Amino acid sequence: MSEEQTEQTVSLVDVLEEDEELEEEASAVLAGSDSDHCSYPQGYVKRQALYACNTCTPKGGEVAGVCLACSYKCHEGHDLFELYTKRNFRCDCGNGKFTELQCKLFPDKEEVNSLNKYSHNFFGEYCTCSRPYPDPDDKVEDEMIQCVVCEDWLHGRHLGCVVPDCVELQEMICESCMSKNPFLWTFAAHLAVPGESIEEVKEETAGTDESNMNLNQSEKVDDVMEPSSKRSRQETDLSCRLKELEATSQKRVQSGAVFWPSAWRSKLCSCNTCQKSLSEAGLSFLLDDSDTVLAYENKGKNSEQRQMGHDPLMSALDNLNRVQQLEIIHEYNDMKTELKDFLQRFAAEGKVVTPNDIRQFFEEQQSRKRRRVDAGRFYCA
Repeated sequence: MSEEQTEQTVSLVDVLEEDEELEEEASAVLAGSDSDHCSYPQGYVKRQALYACNTCTPKGGEVAGVCLACSYKCHEGHDLFELYTKRNFRCDCGNGKFTELQCKLFPDKEEVNSLNKYSHNFFGEYCTCSRPYPDPDDKVEDEMIQCVVCEDWLHGRHLGCVVPDCVELQEMICESCMSKNPFLWTFAAHLAVPGESIEEVKEETAGTDESNMNLNQSEKVDDVMEPSSKRSRQETDLSCRLKELEATSQKRVQSGAVFWPSAWRSKLCSCNTCQKSLSEAGLSFLLDDSDTVLAYENKGKNSEQRQMGHDPLMSALDNLNRVQQLEIIHEYNDMKTELKDFLQRFAAEGKVVTPNDIRQFFEEQQSRKRRRVDAGRFYCA
């Protein structure tokens, strides 16, 4: 077997492990939202799983989003765009944006949710390239990463920077959002994940020696910012961290997306002036650690554990009628049989299974079945 073939092969264990990982991620996203009741009565939900219905609100018409429960109960069998999660959104299902559909779970809605924010994601377009995901015409394997400010999903190759390792443990702010909020560049110079776009500018100041300029980033952050636990509210209000950082010599090239490490939000300035500025910019959520997708997913995982293993996907299945349940179970068993036969052919011929083989199998499955009721379709890389 050639080295090239070896690099492209994948074992059945790899396939099963990847499948388990997808299920865990899908469960984390879904378990944080209610699969049985429309979220509209809760108002503008802090964060929830959302969908856009291309059947009811296609491109060129009204833009709208629906909650997890409505995607099951009111839009079953429709062409849905998965939006992953969005913040501060109120379910639109059946309101004035829908001309021929009434919400089955909570029909008494106002005509419009005026505080909802929409983007091209709601029409199935993502990134600065405005392409669909998955994109049938894109042959380049690339991950999609969500900006924590505008919440758009961008291709790694379109971020204008090198994507760091362990990106799933970090948050990203795209270049457009950074440029709209210039003060973020100051924080980025001290708090962001180092990358190729990092640049330190040495300014001539009295009494500054070369050794001070060679301190590593963590030492500089500690020098400038005391831990929040050591600061009283009065001290925070009297001293602005942003101004302290602006007075230092550490700068960053203002281009490309910026990646931020865990707990970076707790190190932002929360003085009265900065709180007011963040509020005016619509960025108050940056001071809230519970706003993060990671916090939302952990909430979903904890909820699932409290239910002692109860699967939220099975909860959705329980709410379908008997005919629909049997249909899904039958198709699931068919898929397992087809996958087994598919893998046995490779074993019989002594061939290895490559990632492309597995991908082709599931693409063929998806082309035959467009209804989005399985856990795998709720995942977004």
